[in-house]
Amino acid sequence: MIFTPIVRRSAYVSTPRHLDAYFERWLGDALGAKPQQPKASESQDDQAFTLSFDVPGVTKEQITIGIEANVVQIETVADAPRRYKWVYELPQQIDTASSEAKLELGVLSLKLRKQKPVSNAKQLTID
Repeated sequence: MIFTPIVRRSAYVSTPRHLDAYFERWLGDALGAKPQQPKASESQDDQAFTLSFDVPGVTKEQITIGIEANVVQIETVADAPRRYKWVYELPQQIDTASSEAKLELGVLSLKLRKQKPVSNAKQLTID
């Protein structure tokens, strides 16, 4: 009788994200301009999320912040002296009208207000 260990692993890898990450790493290494991951800290209260990122060496004109629903994307423009790219997914949608961002001494601080959930519940009258 022969005993063989069975190694269980996923047969398939999530192709789109896996290939995108691989391509970005390969392209960044080939061009010598690999984006850096900024150090981040996060906190939240009942009304807002607070995110802080270390982005030394860039000015506020060289950083773009995009918010779509609950996804925040931060990256530097192409001609910035340092490259940063970071995507953060929050558990709740963001109210972009009342959110704010500051860059002081190489630290980017975002205060992202939580969007109030809108109830679509209707009252029915009883006949």
